[in-house]
Amino acid sequence: MDLQFKPIQAADIEKLTAFFCQRPNKTCDSVALDSFIWRKYYHVEFAIRDGKAIQWLMEEDGVKHTAMPMCEEEDLPHYFYEIVEYFNKVLKRPLRIYLADEEAVEYLKLKESEDFIVTEQEDLKDYLYDGNAMRTLSGKKLHKKKNHLNAFLKEYEGRYEFRRLCCSDRDDVWKFLDKWRLQKGDDVEDHLDYEVEGIHEILKNCSCLNVRMAGVYIDGRLEAFTIGSYNPLEDMAIIHIEKANPEIRGLYQFINQQFLVHEFPQVKLVNREDDLGQEGLRHAKMSYNPCGFARKYLVEQKNFKPEE
Repeated sequence: MDLQFKPIQAADIEKLTAFFCQRPNKTCDSVALDSFIWRKYYHVEFAIRDGKAIQWLMEEDGVKHTAMPMCEEEDLPHYFYEIVEYFNKVLKRPLRIYLADEEAVEYLKLKESEDFIVTEQEDLKDYLYDGNAMRTLSGKKLHKKKNHLNAFLKEYEGRYEFRRLCCSDRDDVWKFLDKWRLQKGDDVEDHLDYEVEGIHEILKNCSCLNVRMAGVYIDGRLEAFTIGSYNPLEDMAIIHIEKANPEIRGLYQFINQQFLVHEFPQVKLVNREDDLGQEGLRHAKMSYNPCGFARKYLVEQKNFKPEE
């Protein structure tokens, strides 16, 4: 089978972007940037098929897996079973898909299939929010967020600047990240170092990535920054990265709101990614009153027997 996989690089993102957002998918993986950020953590490789689809090959803890093909919905069955065949005949192992989006699982009727086990990855579901609610922070359920925001505006009046970031600001972001990583200390999850590395790669290559970035300067020093991208099919902003000085009250609320106001003023949905099963992160994400979730699934092939 002629599937020629190659590692994903920054120069590939422009051509890969055309294959994304062609079918319903509300996960953060529905845009190209997420694959780039985590490409070293998951050893991401891709192959373009017939000019119509992207196939994926990844690895974690020595186990090869894949993701749902990126293509139009009507082509999904063809490319799904193509990757099944590749795993079975070339890799000689059963298909294993991580983070399969709910829309693809339903379209392929995998839950009813006798050939696959489909298990929800509960801790990896993405949080979805109403765009207007996140821009205005109006209503009783977001009253505390509005109070934190107002406290920030009052205390730092005349001292802060929110602005779009570009490649030339990378030194400021790197200094911020060094300080943020130092505050985390040694007791930190392994994936966070890969996230920091992914951010460094974005900043090195932001001119060829379809990325939106913004930061908040206080007294001339960067104290918060965020990175996002846009899914036009779902009219959804994806917030990939958001980091702020936790000692400054209301700063998270300020950058969260202002980024949407300035960069995504009309979006219907906001995806703020998953909580990784971390209780503190889960509490923070639930406190913003999500309007739904983008659920993800582990798909495992049953009854596989390698050919002799």
